[in-house]
Amino acid sequence: MWKLLEAIQKNLVWTIPSSMVAGIVVGYLINPSPLKAWIVPLTFLMVYPMMINLQIQKVLSGKDYKLQLITQLINFAIVPFFAYGMGKAFFADRPLVALGLLLASLLPTSGMTISWTGFAKGNLSAAVKMTVIGLILGSIATPFYAKWLMGTVIEIPLADTFRQIAIIVFLPMLLGIATRLIVIQVVGADKYNKNLKQKFPAFSTLGVLGVVFVAMALKAKDIVANPMILLSFLIPLAILYLGNFLLSTIVGKSLFNRGDAIALVYGTVMRNLSIALAIAVTVFGGEQGSEIALIIAMAYIIQVQAAAWYVKLTDKIFGPAEETVQLKSS
Repeated sequence: MWKLLEAIQKNLVWTIPSSMVAGIVVGYLINPSPLKAWIVPLTFLMVYPMMINLQIQKVLSGKDYKLQLITQLINFAIVPFFAYGMGKAFFADRPLVALGLLLASLLPTSGMTISWTGFAKGNLSAAVKMTVIGLILGSIATPFYAKWLMGTVIEIPLADTFRQIAIIVFLPMLLGIATRLIVIQVVGADKYNKNLKQKFPAFSTLGVLGVVFVAMALKAKDIVANPMILLSFLIPLAILYLGNFLLSTIVGKSLFNRGDAIALVYGTVMRNLSIALAIAVTVFGGEQGSEIALIIAMAYIIQVQAAAWYVKLTDKIFGPAEETVQLKSS
């Protein structure tokens, strides 16, 4: 079972589209309305496991204040407005899709920020801190940004958004912290770090696939009637990610050493699409939530593929890691 879950997690670029197609087929063939009852449990399955490994205490460690400040400035002073502009340019007549693009941009970093930073031999401790800070700031800021930028064209239920964020972000965060402490107390830190830590994100992936499946099922008939609706999301998403990668690479290369620069890139380009999905389907619900979720689901495909390509280019952009240089010289 673990091998299957790990394979699903490592191949999101294929498993997400497969879940989308399955949802469309099921939603077209049968009445998908009963699937709405699965949104809340699937959302919890998606968010709670990723919170177990969240290391809140890392926020207070280190002295990389400049790196963290610039990372969050990019995350909240540049990227959301870029996404908002893209939404206005490409989806002026589809405000719900534009809102989905904005939601994806407002929730920076995820567990994959840490993973990809590690693959590229970047500064892992800085990436962990970015993940925690980005999640907390993004969760607090998202309702305000959504209301400010999209409130004139879409009814943004501010109080309900905060309530749902408390339920789908901060409650699982508290439960995750408690779970980690209890597990470590029962099995010990060594066993937790070696055997259990890597297993929790796989359950989160199942939640993601489930939410994507339900969202697609609820919009299946509209998608079948106009199949180009999904393909129309790829160009603006590609431009958004490409622009983000270019900006972060230039800033990182100009201001920081190799390890910090890589952490900055993945701390500003990776978005917490799981939380964005959760907000879309729980705050707006039904048809509206499913339409918002469509572009977020497509963003998974672009994000995973782009992150993998960037790892391959890292040495060319920033030079090889010190340990690689030392091995070659010896």
